[in-house]
Amino acid sequence: MNDQLSEAFNNLRDKLSGWFNSIVTSLPNVVLAILVFVAAFFAARYVSKLVQKLVSRRVEQKSISLVVARIASVITVLVGLFVALGVLNLSQALTSLLAGAGVVGLAIGLALQGTLSNVVSGIVLSFRDRIRIGHWVETNGFSGEVMDINLNTFILKQADNNIVVLPNKMILENPIKNYSLTPTMRISLACGVGYESDLEVVEQLTKEAVANAFDSIENAAAVEFFYTEFGDSSINYICRFWVDATKNLHNLEARTKAIIAIKKAYNANDINIPFPIRTLQFDNKLNIESPNTQEK
Repeated sequence: MNDQLSEAFNNLRDKLSGWFNSIVTSLPNVVLAILVFVAAFFAARYVSKLVQKLVSRRVEQKSISLVVARIASVITVLVGLFVALGVLNLSQALTSLLAGAGVVGLAIGLALQGTLSNVVSGIVLSFRDRIRIGHWVETNGFSGEVMDINLNTFILKQADNNIVVLPNKMILENPIKNYSLTPTMRISLACGVGYESDLEVVEQLTKEAVANAFDSIENAAAVEFFYTEFGDSSINYICRFWVDATKNLHNLEARTKAIIAIKKAYNANDINIPFPIRTLQFDNKLNIESPNTQEK
């Protein structure tokens, strides 16, 4: 029994001695690995600030620059970790770590395919110069001002102050109309005048009224005027002109201003804008007598 205890003690002593010798032998590598990891940690902070500064010059969306900076920081730390493991001669552990990361990444990618698609779409949209916060756009059946473009959703505020949240993937895969890319917008008004009106006078009067209502219209010749049809109660026309506008609100304001100017001009010149009228005329007497009564 004593011999067994003595042998076990000697084996334990040999093991501890071997471990101690291994630690002493690999101590410089451990210190170097720690220094590499700490240096990578501080380098990640510098890289994060540098990347955020560079990205913010191209992208106005602050959240995007922060996310890109954090990704760069994480990559820097991971590179430092892999280098530290290589210094410790843990190549097998490094290989296993990379293989495990690949499997985990594949599983996460399959599970979050829709979310990752929105994230990538959000990054792409943030780098597009033709879609920015504050622009008035129309897409997927909604129109409004772009309030935010984050890594998951595209947020619009409609004219009625309602907020519409759309997945970034829908914005990237569907057509989008941006009213803010051009400084001008063409306004189209449809109206009609009575059949007794002098059509040439109506045309000239309408053009002058619209031209005088807007500073951006140089003269009456810049206003387009076309008669379209003989209506039921009026001779209809369409009037088109360009104004300075970048939002749908500017469109509504211009239409209102033009309608007021045209109505005032017509009132001053006794031009009638008729509304639909239906006249019922009874010229014949109805025979309500029954056949039997007529025979008698």
